[in-house]
Amino acid sequence: MECFVNGNNDNGSSPGNNNGSNRGNGDKGGGPGMDFNFKNNRFALIFLVAILSMFLILLFSNTTQPGVEIPYSQFLGYLSSGEIESVRIIDQYEIQGTLRGRQGESAAFRTNIPYLDMQLTERLLERGVRFSGAPRPVSPFRVILEMFPWFIGFFFIWFMFRQIQGSGNRAFSFGKSKAKRYIDDSRKLTFADVAGQHEAKYELQEVVEFLKSPDKFTKMGAKIPKGVLLVGMPGTGKTLLAKACAGEAGVAFFHMSGSDFVEMFVGVGASRVRDLFEQGRKSAPCILFIDELDAVGRTRGAGYGGGHDEREQTLNQMLVEMDGFDTKDGVIILAATNRPDVLDPALLRPGRFDRQVVVDMPDLAERDAILRIHAAKIPLGASVDMNRIARATPGSSGADLANLVNEAALYAARVGREKVEMEDFEEARDKMLMGIARKSRIVSTEEKEKTARHEAGHALLHYHLENADPLHKVTVVPRGRALGVAFSLPETDVYSRGKAYLMDRIKIAYGGYIAEKIFFNETTTGVQNDLRQASEMARRMVIEWGMSQMGPVAFGQEEEPIFIGKEIARHKDYSEQTAEQIDAAVNEILNACYEDAERVLMLHKDELLKLSDALVEKETLTDAEVRVLLGFPGRETHDNQASEPST
Repeated sequence: MECFVNGNNDNGSSPGNNNGSNRGNGDKGGGPGMDFNFKNNRFALIFLVAILSMFLILLFSNTTQPGVEIPYSQFLGYLSSGEIESVRIIDQYEIQGTLRGRQGESAAFRTNIPYLDMQLTERLLERGVRFSGAPRPVSPFRVILEMFPWFIGFFFIWFMFRQIQGSGNRAFSFGKSKAKRYIDDSRKLTFADVAGQHEAKYELQEVVEFLKSPDKFTKMGAKIPKGVLLVGMPGTGKTLLAKACAGEAGVAFFHMSGSDFVEMFVGVGASRVRDLFEQGRKSAPCILFIDELDAVGRTRGAGYGGGHDEREQTLNQMLVEMDGFDTKDGVIILAATNRPDVLDPALLRPGRFDRQVVVDMPDLAERDAILRIHAAKIPLGASVDMNRIARATPGSSGADLANLVNEAALYAARVGREKVEMEDFEEARDKMLMGIARKSRIVSTEEKEKTARHEAGHALLHYHLENADPLHKVTVVPRGRALGVAFSLPETDVYSRGKAYLMDRIKIAYGGYIAEKIFFNETTTGVQNDLRQASEMARRMVIEWGMSQMGPVAFGQEEEPIFIGKEIARHKDYSEQTAEQIDAAVNEILNACYEDAERVLMLHKDELLKLSDALVEKETLTDAEVRVLLGFPGRETHDNQASEPST
């Protein structure tokens, strides 16, 4: 956000943006289960229950053979006395037979042969006993017990296969695209649902009109752009605009992330690209939206080892599909990225993504409209002024504003309010800028006084420097990692700054350092971040913005390797003599700002002391309270939007 935070940090860490300084406390900063759906897997459930039932029936059933068991010696006695009627020899180790009683009745018996009796057959023949042989029958229980692991394995494989099919990822279908199709008319988004972004919607309106009535353009011999690239910072609404474009045109909308193309298997990415475009041709006219295009569209040959990898094969296939021999009309490709500088030039040439639509940060009127859209879903109190909140949030994206409204609603619910009031929005904004208030932190009186002197030095300079932004709030209540913060808000949206403003920013950064020197004749570690900000700003004035005696020359080019994607070095393209001149120019700016800030604070030392004592007592002072305390005239511009007290 384009608000500037000034503070005192005892280890140089900053919870705010890089245009301020803060006083800190020295802190350095079961797996997914298987969803068993009984309705969809009814057959599997019945099958499993049947197997378990059969197992239990066989387990508890009586599988013993009929007849009385007798010892083998007794059997030999019955045989000798001629009482054996018939026998059945099972596997040479078991005998089942019948006895002939004295009254002529028969009785069944069984016996086990304890040894291999080679003379048993002869004895049976001698006594005229009928005998036969049979193998030992297999126990059903043993059969089920041995087959049970196979049944379980079969059931598990079958069930997993059903699960894979049910999730839409059929086995061996890695090459199919994961694009999601949105055709729900009940929740169709239109451009009316997107606040602001008038220029972007104007560019996309041409695409909508072509999809609705292509004859209007073809009869003039015009060709609609095949690809439109939405470029903008995170949270500005690129995906929302793409959905609104499809909703306005009333056509199918396929959404896929750039990272969904690349997998660990070679050739999968290219196959998914072919499948995505094939789906688009079958559903033409339609819109194919690829989010985070830089994940797959980075410049080829920029990786280690030559660069012909899976990602580049995917990119090559995308280039062919967008403008090859097999292209057809009726398919519009939209893509979004916040890193257009790393994209391959072949993607950006005419015939592919030949139109770039910039989705910029919202201005004041657009922020007001965005806030009203999100605030329509929550109950608002009479004190809420959306226009004032919009003016106090410069540089915020649409996602930031949505989060601001949500945080305000959460805070109002936490404190038990029935409606969201203005102070809830103030608290939410302070939390987003500086972090949550750490009221439980115990700060000694001496530490609190040092913090108050430091923050008073920052705050007072806002009133005595001509080009400084108005002070919004100064506090010694710890927030996040900061023990004290003084920050300002610009009155209007500003997109470029002049030398006078930057010089005053450096002076304000030195305010805490100078105040500590005045009152304590020494400084603390909390000035580290202030000095870093001042030095960085002065150096950029010299080597980037031509705001010194070095003249209108830019020194040092940023080296930004594509495959790393961030600045890691600055190429030194000047001599050592020039480097000495740059250092001298930087020191000249810093010394001039320091002397001027010291002069102002020494001239108004009584105001500095009065302001710091009030901070020790009240802990937080708004712009309006500081003006009353020091006798300054009140602000008349913009309804005094920056002077509301904070909770």
